[in-house]
Amino acid sequence: MEKVMSEQDINKALARKRVNAKILKASAIGFIYLALILMYLPLIYITVFSFTTNQTTGKWGGFSFDNYTTLFNVGGNKVAQAIWGAVGNTVMVALVAALIATILGTLGAIGIFYLKRKWMKNTLDFVTQIPIVNAEIVTAVSLCILFVITARTIGLQRSFITLVIGHVVLAIPYVVISVKPKLEQMDPSLYEAAMDLGATQTQALFKIIIPDILPGILTGFLLSITLSLDDYVITAFTKPTSGGFDTISTYVDAATAKGGLPTQLRAFTAILFAVILFVMIFMNIKGVRDAKKIKTKGE
Repeated sequence: MEKVMSEQDINKALARKRVNAKILKASAIGFIYLALILMYLPLIYITVFSFTTNQTTGKWGGFSFDNYTTLFNVGGNKVAQAIWGAVGNTVMVALVAALIATILGTLGAIGIFYLKRKWMKNTLDFVTQIPIVNAEIVTAVSLCILFVITARTIGLQRSFITLVIGHVVLAIPYVVISVKPKLEQMDPSLYEAAMDLGATQTQALFKIIIPDILPGILTGFLLSITLSLDDYVITAFTKPTSGGFDTISTYVDAATAKGGLPTQLRAFTAILFAVILFVMIFMNIKGVRDAKKIKTKGE
């Protein structure tokens, strides 16, 4: 009887475990779907109302492509001019800042990696990671104060240069952490062999080290562009104070403060969302196909 009861207890325990596992799995799936809904619902909402010209978002005024046509009518629409001007400024700042940050970050990562003194290497590693975990507002305020001082001392007013400097400061740590793993994976004997064969340090750098860590450099460059395109806080504190210079983020903020987003901005958001969605789908399909090809070759 005791043996039968113990088997029943085991079966009950296993049944409860299976039920708990199903509840946990259902809860996890539900949380994922909830997060996806919260992420994509605003984008879908904006996309739907990009096809109506009603100034109030949420009120349907009839289906129309007018927002899209006026968005691309740059010559005759001041709002479209402002939007595309902000887009151009955003892309220009991102490319310039990413290029400078990639060069400085790559050289910094190589310098830290080849340091002989361990305490200095660890210190620089630590200092490099501080801007990543630090609140962005702290960095922005610090840069703003710095540029106030430089304006009084050397005449460097807030301008395109200060904006690029701010974005470079934001991006450099991410370039360093993108390049460092590739340096650690690199075979150190290759550099030493190049030096033994008569190559100068510069030749060894450009012919041995750079080609070997190029994937990390490209990752850092793309990450820098993404950070710059997405940034608002540092941009708001370092952008020119005169001349009406705006990036997408500061233009949206200014437009919202004046009384609401232009209807053309809904169309621009929908187009941007569609392009990114298309690229992501294409990359995922390509990744799946490449994985199948590799698996087929392996077999």
